Amino acid sequence: MRVRRKFAGNKLVVASHNPGKVREIRALLEEYGVEPVSAADLGLPEPIEDGDTFIANAEIKALAAARASNLVSLSDDSGFAVAALDGAPGIYSARWAGPEKDFSVAMQAVEDKLAGKRAMGDDRRAACFICALTLAWPDGHVESFEGRVEGNVVWPPRGDKGFGYDPIFVLDGYEQTFAEMDPASKHVISHRADAFRQLINACFTSR
Repeated sequence: MRVRRKFAGNKLVVASHNPGKVREIRALLEEYGVEPVSAADLGLPEPIEDGDTFIANAEIKALAAARASNLVSLSDDSGFAVAALDGAPGIYSARWAGPEKDFSVAMQAVEDKLAGKRAMGDDRRAACFICALTLAWPDGHVESFEGRVEGNVVWPPRGDKGFGYDPIFVLDGYEQTFAEMDPASKHVISHRADAFRQLINACFTSR
């Protein structure tokens, strides 16, 4: 078993320009005495994400931010995968929202495509959220982890507490969508929380 590199500082860059993601990551890191600063706050450019997996794209973003800032960087690449759509939108989840990042458009596209496949019963609407997290150092070293949660697509969208595809996803065993849940409750059970548990166990020490 290879030895994971530990994070030893108290400040890192969150390699994201998505305020919702930055908010969730800040909440998850708070108890570890880490002061996160976003790539947007530092004026860092968004790199081209041309990887073919969530982890590949997370590593691209984390390494770009680490090298540009000379700080350890944490990147999240996450998406929504619908079984009946062969895993789409997947790594293209953000692109489905268009240049304006309008996720109402993306959610409608998911529903339209499911309707086109006559995927209307719960057994045809299985979906999952996937989150890849990469911690990258300026010297090019990376540690990557992937988490996921399984559930179903619902329609119409419900709730206004989440972001992205949260309003159309109900986790197995629950009745509320992610966007109807209290954010603190979602943080405990989300795909991001799953990946974070792996990251924290491997690379962080409680303070």
